[in-house]
Formats: sequence, structure tokens, C-alpha cells
Amino acid sequence: MPSRPKCLLKRSRNVVSTMIRMMKRRVLSAAFCALTLYCVLGTCFAAAQKKKTDNIEKPMAGPRATALRVTWLYVAGDATSQKVGRVQIGREMVVAEKSGNWLRVYANTDTQQEHQQDSDTPWIGDPDSTPPPISGWMEARGVVIENTPSGDQILLGEAAGEEALASEPRGPANAATSARLLYRRLVEMFPNSPLAAEAAWRAADILWQIQKADVSSRPSAKERDAYMREQIDEYEMKRVLKFYPHTRQADLAAFEMIDNKLCGDWQGEEKCPEKESEIYEKYAADFPDGPRTARALYEAAYRQAVLVDMFNADGADKKAAPAKTHARELAQRLKDKFPQSDYASRAVALIFRLDEGIPVYGIDRQ
Repeated sequence: MPSRPKCLLKRSRNVVSTMIRMMKRRVLSAAFCALTLYCVLGTCFAAAQKKKTDNIEKPMAGPRATALRVTWLYVAGDATSQKVGRVQIGREMVVAEKSGNWLRVYANTDTQQEHQQDSDTPWIGDPDSTPPPISGWMEARGVVIENTPSGDQILLGEAAGEEALASEPRGPANAATSARLLYRRLVEMFPNSPLAAEAAWRAADILWQIQKADVSSRPSAKERDAYMREQIDEYEMKRVLKFYPHTRQADLAAFEMIDNKLCGDWQGEEKCPEKESEIYEKYAADFPDGPRTARALYEAAYRQAVLVDMFNADGADKKAAPAKTHARELAQRLKDKFPQSDYASRAVALIFRLDEGIPVYGIDRQ
């Protein structure tokens, strides 16, 4: 009998020992989990702190500025310090601090953003691609700031110079983009300037011509109907119409947008010149004294003359006669309203060809 209690005691001790070992394992496991969690959270927190430190934060306030030349950006106001990057001509900047002949700036991007058609600001985004935002110190020499005397005139002059370089065969490859950005900076930095409307138009026109050349180089450019080819982005042209209505620049913008409505290749179809003639006549009616009205009247008259040739080629003499009469009327309007314009003389020559039976369009059948 005495052996039984000893056996029970031994079993009890084994049970207690097992429970203690299990408890120790749980405690160590919990401690290990807690330590692991702490390390993970600590690492994440440190990484977050580092990321936050590494990110460049835009100053809350500061005057806008732009550079007139390619300028190096440094980590400190010292030309011997490490270089951060280069600021291109016309890039948008915010001046955060000034120290002697040095400026600490935040150079923004000029990448395209989503168009906000209901926005109340003249410019929302820019299709031109530039490097990402950078911050650093740069020499103040060659930087135009919002409070620079005659800053709007300086920007217009520099932009016009870059635009002239862009037209030269050996001009810089990015001169057109530089001119466009400088024009845009004028609009943004000096919105109340009397030069703002002209700068807005020129910036939009440079982009339009670049895109037009690209669209015209594609096979779809020869498609007859306009909807079958890629359209040129009208966004900035429409901004000119919205913010500078009833101005010379708005009239120019409206005329440029006609490009998107024209046929690519008439392909001998009468409906193309008929439709285009109506478009140009409507423009002349909407902008009777615009800088492109004389050209619009001539383009309309020319298309009526083309219709005369097309109808004659199809043996539709009854349709050819009214088209010839309409061409005469448009040419006379042009001559009466814009007698000094080259388009008036061109219209007279056009009517002379019709009267002489000389084809205006297609193969010379004489």
C-alpha cells in the first residue's frame, strides 16, 4: 500500500514539471512575439521617418519664379557643394529662401494633369514632360521672380527669342519647348499683365503646331473624314477663348481649331469642299474683323471654285453655276472688306482662272 502514494506523488511531480515547462515555453513564445513585433514596428517607423525626411516638401508660401538659362541646383548655397540637378529654361519654381546671391527653390514639374473643364484658372496642366520635383540652392542670376521689375516683358522677350531660335535650322532642339514654357510662366506669374493674352495664345499655338505636325505625319492623316484621324488637343486653345474672349488672340485660337474639322484628303468628293466652305464662312461671320477673317473668306471662295471643277467633271453643270456665283460673291466681299490684304488679290486671281476656264483643282484638262 505505501508504494501507491509514492507513485501518485511521482506522477504529480511529473505533471507539475510538464505544466511548468509548457508555461515557460508560452512565456518565451509571447516574449519572442512581442520582441518581433517591436522590431518590425520599430523598423517600419524608422523607415517611415526616413522616408518622410527624404521627401521634399513644398514650401507653404513663396513667390513664383523661373529661370532664363539652364542652371545648376546645389544642396547648399555654394558652387562647390554637391549638385542636385539642373533646372531647365522656363521651369516653374517657388522661392523659399534668399541668401545673398543664392536662392533656395522648389522646382515644380510641368507634367500633364487631368483637364478640369470647369476650372476657374487659365492653366491646369501641361503636356510637356520635365524631370520630377527637386529642391535646392541656385544662383539668383538669370532668375525672374514675380516681383522682378518688368518681369512680364522680360519673359515675353526671352520666349520670343527662343521661338525664333526654334525656326532656325541649327537652333537648339528644345527651343520651342523652352519658348512655350516661358510664355506659360508669364501667364501664371503675371496674370494681370497686358501681355498675358498674347503669351497664352503663343504657348497654345506652339503646342498646336507640334501636335499638328505629328498628326499630319501619320497614315490616318490622309483619311477623308476628320473623325477617322487623331484630333489635335483643343484644351489650351479653348482656354484662350474662355479667359480672353473678344480679343485678337481668341480669334486666332478659333481659326486654328478649324484644323480638326477639315477633311484629310478630299478624294474627289464634293461634300468635303462643301462642308469646309461652310465652316470658313461661319468663322468669317462669327469673327467679321478678326486677324484671320480675310484668309477664311479666301479659303471659302477657293473651295467654291473647286466645286465648280468637280461638278463640271461630273457633268453637273446646273450645280457648277451656283458654285461659281458663290465664289464670285465671296471674292467680292473679301475685296471690299480687306482691299489691302494679299488674300484679296489672290481671290481676284482665283476668279480670273474660273472665267478663263482654267481648272483650280485636279488635273489640268486644257
